[in-house]
Formats: sequence, structure tokens, C-alpha cells
Amino acid sequence: MTRFAVLLVALFAVTGWILSVGFKSGPERHAILVSALVAGAVQLATFGLLQLVGARNALAGWGMGIVIRGTVLVLYGLFLAKMFGLPLSAALVSFAVFLFVSMLLESYLISNAS
Repeated sequence: MTRFAVLLVALFAVTGWILSVGFKSGPERHAILVSALVAGAVQLATFGLLQLVGARNALAGWGMGIVIRGTVLVLYGLFLAKMFGLPLSAALVSFAVFLFVSMLLESYLISNAS
């Protein structure tokens, strides 16, 4: 789990930097930061869930993680981004990108688990 958290922070830093090339204003960059924090919390929770169910039920755990990610994405778009006063385009694009790239990292770590 520690390895995943460290790699996740590094991946989010690079991804956030790339996103900041397109989203240049202060509020948009703040939205990227908030999206990274929320996506990181969601990803750590879903990765922990996947480890909890183990290799025996990995597909079920991964499916539950996808449902959780999708639900949080909808809630983030409908309520959280507006509640934090974030620009919706920057918030939703960055949140979805962070979830996507971290799912790729998750898949890599699962397939290379020792």
C-alpha cells in the first residue's frame, strides 16, 4: 500500500503539471489540486478494498472500486466542485484524468505483485 501511495503521488504530480499547461488560471489550477486530493483519497480507498478482498475475489473488488469511482465522479461533478467553488471544466477533466491514470497504475501493480 505504501508503494502504491508513493507512486500515486509521483504520478499525480506529473499529471497535474501536464494538466496545468492547458488550465492556466489560478482557480483552474486550484481545481486541479483539489481534484488530485479527492482522486487520491478515492484511489487509496479502492486499492485498499482490492487488497482486502484479495486475489481470490479480485474481479469483484475491482468492480466495486469502479462503482465507487463512478459514484464519486458524479457526486464531485454535481455537488463537491460547486460547493468548493471550482471551475467545473478544470475540476471534472482533471478528476477524470487522475482516476484514469491511477487505475492504470493500479492495474500495473496488481499484475506485478509478488
